[in-house]
Amino acid sequence: MFNGASTGYDVAGFKSRRLRLQRLESDGVGDIAGCSLLHLQYHLGLDTLSWPGLGAAATGVDFSPRAIALARPLDEELRLDTRVVCADIYDLTDALRQHYDIDFTTY
Repeated sequence: MFNGASTGYDVAGFKSRRLRLQRLESDGVGDIAGCSLLHLQYHLGLDTLSWPGLGAAATGVDFSPRAIALARPLDEELRLDTRVVCADIYDLTDALRQHYDIDFTTY
């Protein structure tokens, strides 16, 4: 069962560092300052919540209302202004009406 308070997610560590991306991810995407980024399979969203600190306007998508509900308060607490959307990735053209500079999914 998914639990955002699980120690495996290290939410407290994220709050202090505000970065959870692996070097492979941030280096692979490159300089994102001023870019819009769409993160598919958002889950708890710690990866997505990391992108604004690197300069991107981030939108996270996940199909789980529970995951989105757990992530939103963290985004608001840290004032990251990340957009979160509850949708199936196969229905994104209906859920999102914009284009993004970068589409990203976590492995």
